[in-house]
Amino acid sequence: MPAAPNRAALYALHEPAFVTQYAELAERARGETTLLPGTPGHLVLRSGTGYPHWYRRYYPVPGQQAEDWVAKDGDAEALEAMRARIEAAEWTQQQVRSLRLLGFQVADKDVARVLVELANQQLFGAGLAVVGTLAFMAWLNELGVRAVASRTQDIDLARRQALKLAAPMSFLETVQSTQLKFNRVPGLAPGEPTTSLKRPGREGLRVDMLTPGRSLGDVVAIPELQWHAQTVPHYDYLLAQPRRACVLAGGHCVPVTLPAPERLMWHKLYSSAHRAQDMAKAEKDLRQAATLAAVLVERDDVSLADTAREVPSPVLNSARRRLPSLRSVLAAHPQAVEEVERALSAG
Repeated sequence: MPAAPNRAALYALHEPAFVTQYAELAERARGETTLLPGTPGHLVLRSGTGYPHWYRRYYPVPGQQAEDWVAKDGDAEALEAMRARIEAAEWTQQQVRSLRLLGFQVADKDVARVLVELANQQLFGAGLAVVGTLAFMAWLNELGVRAVASRTQDIDLARRQALKLAAPMSFLETVQSTQLKFNRVPGLAPGEPTTSLKRPGREGLRVDMLTPGRSLGDVVAIPELQWHAQTVPHYDYLLAQPRRACVLAGGHCVPVTLPAPERLMWHKLYSSAHRAQDMAKAEKDLRQAATLAAVLVERDDVSLADTAREVPSPVLNSARRRLPSLRSVLAAHPQAVEEVERALSAG
């Protein structure tokens, strides 16, 4: 006997004032050249050597204090510039805390520390994208809705083609510069290069590098990052036409690159049909895809049939296999069901 359809709405709209609050925060974050890592901190004057210097004292990670040189005493311009940056970081921290209480999606401090470092190294501007559940969480905020999102301990990163960097850089050294401890995750085969890093502990944060490929799980070199990535089918489709957006994490609002929401929706459906060994992840992908479909159709009047014209046939075929389950999850959203059915019948 089939399970009864879930008629609970998948999302709710944020109040317009809250959406405006988020939009202002995101706009200011995109205007920052670099983000201050860790806590906002405060300025301290040190003169033990006889030559007074100003430092920013802060916590890059919980429980670990650090000081970064700011300026010589008397350099009023540099000192005022840092004061302004600290005040901006304090304002951002307050806004993120407020938005978390209002139901916006906020990842934890470890995620923030990694994303801030990647952003400051200009990797998102060079073509690196945030994908997976973290991208889904970011789109909920960007689209002005609140919904259930599974807490994630993964940062999934992907690139469609070689990143536009002035010179090769070390991805490993970039992540290690966060001062968080990460271990390499062994490859699936003996001697296979690693594509992932993980914080110690069962629930420690994991950072995965992904890239397009015909087969799932092949390992290919990413020369510009002196690293390797695992291949995922149809990521070339997913990562085409990326969008600039923001991720809320810790006390930060980090400008990143995301897949377009409609492409993320279709690829989530594809992923949900290819997780036979992990039904929990399959259902999570299905629900995320359904939520995006409902929001895009009902809030933004997106024609899913129009978006389906660019979707690869294997992705559409996988979505068709998930249609009965998708109808059940979308029971409270009949307009979205109609749009999905129309898209799949026309595709």
